[in-house]
Amino acid sequence: MSFENIIFTVENNIAILFFNRPKALNALNNALFDELNTALDMVRDDSSIRVLILTGAGDKAFVAGADIAELAQMNPLQAKFFSRKGQKIFSKIEDLPIPAIAAVNGFALGGGSEAALACDFIYASEKAVFGLPEITLGLIPGFGGTQRLARLVGKNRAKELVFTGKNIRADKALEYGIANKVCSPETLMEEVLKTANLIAAKGKVALRAAKEVIQNGTAADLETGCRMENDGFGIAMVSEDAREGTTAFLEKRKPVFKGELN
Repeated sequence: MSFENIIFTVENNIAILFFNRPKALNALNNALFDELNTALDMVRDDSSIRVLILTGAGDKAFVAGADIAELAQMNPLQAKFFSRKGQKIFSKIEDLPIPAIAAVNGFALGGGSEAALACDFIYASEKAVFGLPEITLGLIPGFGGTQRLARLVGKNRAKELVFTGKNIRADKALEYGIANKVCSPETLMEEVLKTANLIAAKGKVALRAAKEVIQNGTAADLETGCRMENDGFGIAMVSEDAREGTTAFLEKRKPVFKGELN
């Protein structure tokens, strides 16, 4: 399938999705959202894909926010629908059965930060800039940013960033726990691919269980979370991957995981 607003490739069990509107700093509009939604369905339905990487085309921006020119033409009801559309699509990233990594190569403002926050973790270029500046337009974040940021860094820090609309650089994002790692612009994708390949070599059943348990369990009380972990452990234990992993350990060789249940 061909796309105009994204670039989507799959190689060695790793999918890479570029936001591809570099002249508009990869700003999010309805057309891009529609293509992103289609690509995410393709990722979800392709059992060979083990990891998804999201990044921006060009050398300036990951995503510099929503397309303000398009947003300005919307009436309040259309704008609310656009917000909900973005929320659902970013939740689809978060709910993928495989890990998603944001490779933030430049500006990640507004919807850009929100897209990155929907991923499982973030690697950032040294020149990356994060922010939720919607307040400066008389708006608030509309694609899940208030909720994911507060859950990640705490309510007080999230309130400061949202209320002031100020941007932060990659080193501050690392300090706040928004970014997991900061890389030079030249090595960003190399580092992301290194981690993606490391993850892709792991058991798919266990990865899916681990992601579900961490995401759902941390939203519950400790006892409920532990029960979820127990269920996930049981599912992983009956998989062919678990048999292969334990056998390979005893035979002192690298496991070859197929991502299958017994």
